[in-house]
Amino acid sequence: MVLFGRFRSNLRFPCAAGVVAAAVALTGCNTERTAAAAPSKGGRGDAATLVLVAKAIQRDVPIQAEVIGSVEAYSTVSVRPQISGQILQSYFKEGDFVKAGQLLLTIDPRAIEAQLNQLEAQYQKDQAGILQAKAALARDQAQQANAKGQLQRAAELMKEGIISKEQYDQYVANDGALNATINADLAAIENAKAQAGASKAAVENQKVQLSYTKILAPISGRTGTLLVKPGNVVTANTTELATINQLQPVYVSFALPEVHLSALRANAGKKLPVSVVPEEGGQPHTGTLAFYENSVDTNSGTIRLKATLENADRALWPGQFVRVTLKLGEHNAAVLIPSQAVQSGQDGTFVYVVKPDSKVEFREVTVAQRLGDESVIGKGLEAGETVVTEGTLRLVPGARVSVRERGEGGRGGSGQGDPPRAAPPQKGGRPG
Repeated sequence: MVLFGRFRSNLRFPCAAGVVAAAVALTGCNTERTAAAAPSKGGRGDAATLVLVAKAIQRDVPIQAEVIGSVEAYSTVSVRPQISGQILQSYFKEGDFVKAGQLLLTIDPRAIEAQLNQLEAQYQKDQAGILQAKAALARDQAQQANAKGQLQRAAELMKEGIISKEQYDQYVANDGALNATINADLAAIENAKAQAGASKAAVENQKVQLSYTKILAPISGRTGTLLVKPGNVVTANTTELATINQLQPVYVSFALPEVHLSALRANAGKKLPVSVVPEEGGQPHTGTLAFYENSVDTNSGTIRLKATLENADRALWPGQFVRVTLKLGEHNAAVLIPSQAVQSGQDGTFVYVVKPDSKVEFREVTVAQRLGDESVIGKGLEAGETVVTEGTLRLVPGARVSVRERGEGGRGGSGQGDPPRAAPPQKGGRPG
């Protein structure tokens, strides 16, 4: 019995210990909840949060679109031979900048030169034929003049009865034959001239063929790979030898959303300024809008445009991606704030506005465009209002803040490792 009673006592103690432990745990949980809820009732929860602020300013800014574009050669020419033959020599290195008319390659000219010599000899022969026909004409004209004199004397002698009518008719027939001979001589001269003209045309054509043995640069630009090396035989108008890209000036091709169509049409005929900066960085290049397509791409809802840039330093390269800024006009009295103040959320963009009582207000805004480290606010903010640029992570609507104006280092980011952006508050509540 004693053992049994001791055994029961040992069983009760663990249960009691468990109840006590549970009570302690519940008390601890309540204490933690009370401690967690304490800031909402006072103390640290009412402490002002240190933030950096900036004022919304107002000034005239350009209305511009910023997109990514690509560089295109102003002109691209594929160099092909105009005659068939063997390439003898190359006079440029791959990648050289060449000028229009510069000698690039030569094709073996010997066969064409031989044909040219033959045609020139034929032309000389035809020229001699013209001289021979003219000499024959001069001889027959002299004979005709003599025949006419004899005919006149024969007519007088026949009137006097010295010669017979038959003899007189012989003089008449001789004069007529010489007239026909002269006409034949004139025709022979014209025929000789025609033959000489044909020979001359053949000579000129052969000279053109001979000039094709020297392949010249059709445009100024940068050469690509020499696809056919000297010693190979090429075919006229078929074999591609190299490609030349004109790099001064160049085109920059880009696309804009169709919402900009009205602005483009309003500025039709004007040379809208375009600024281009390579994606990898560098100095900006300026130019003007050359043209925009006559239709909107129905697949992407964009308009294709091209700008012309001088590219004096040849820094822009065909196929290179660049950042394009097209100025479409002026936005008068625009409201600007540092882009760092603009936060993004599920319902759009918003800012925290510092009110005169040092409390912040959640304000939804629309960003019309971005200009470097500044944003143009289209709706939701007035000039002169103060917005939080740093410290938004610890803010909720109505929170009290201690403001510190931004330094002279600019209206953009401080570069000191800014805190991450806050999640946007749900409408009517705390930020998520």
